[in-house]
Amino acid sequence: MVLADAFVAHCLELLSALGPARARRMFGGHGLYIDQLFVALIANDMLYLKADAAARPMFEAAGCRHFSYTSAGVSRAVMAWWSAPDDAMESPAQMLPWARLAMASALRAAATKRPALARKPRAMTSRSRAA
Repeated sequence: MVLADAFVAHCLELLSALGPARARRMFGGHGLYIDQLFVALIANDMLYLKADAAARPMFEAAGCRHFSYTSAGVSRAVMAWWSAPDDAMESPAQMLPWARLAMASALRAAATKRPALARKPRAMTSRSRAA
């Protein structure tokens, strides 16, 4: 766990050139956020950056690999997440152009997201009335 925590801290430092970064545990890994935007994930000791159709060609040209996982014996590719180039893992300055691509992809995804519907008020039950 100490090694995983050290890697998470290192990845947060790499992304910090874009602003305060934070990590949240999820699905056995971590989601990395900048300004409430989900820009990266850590799975199996690998950093993956968000890359939409506009950013994907740069990741492919740099030899990055898309995120994949195995479920029920079948390997599934997730094209929205690509590994960071090896040299970008060395310093925040080298990560900056890649982090900017991830941030731009996250911003475009957020702009196309439908707003959440307002929730209906919960019906009062006999228990909630008694309280």
